Amino acid sequence: MAIAVRYALFAIVSMLGNLGVQESVVYVTASGTPLAVSMVSGTAAGFALKYILDKRWIFRDSYTSSASELRKIVLYGAFGVATTAVFWATELAFWHVWHSETAKCAGAIIGLIAGYAAKYSLDKIFVFRKQDSYETRRLGTLPLS
Repeated sequence: MAIAVRYALFAIVSMLGNLGVQESVVYVTASGTPLAVSMVSGTAAGFALKYILDKRWIFRDSYTSSASELRKIVLYGAFGVATTAVFWATELAFWHVWHSETAKCAGAIIGLIAGYAAKYSLDKIFVFRKQDSYETRRLGTLPLS
């Protein structure tokens, strides 16, 4: 299966996991549970699920050390926040220009595609980089490809 297809499927699985955990938190806890609690729980579950799937099945990354893994998780999360901003900005821009639900949805779709494309590139270059790719090329011992 092509990486792009797997990446898209994992994004969908992550979103479903996020929403499933949100609904579970609301169902299991008292009805007075703040929305933020379910959203944070769902976001954490979706993040963890997507990180594990990407790490193993997209980037074929292995565990090396706790420090390395922490660096990867922090970068992965930071890029996720940054690309979410791209998604939200695109969605809001379409809404403000055309003032319609159709435009808002179109902006959301375009923003999601742009965000996920950027996230994949950032993760490949900075998060799940191969030991000899970024560092060695930066030092000039391998030709740039």
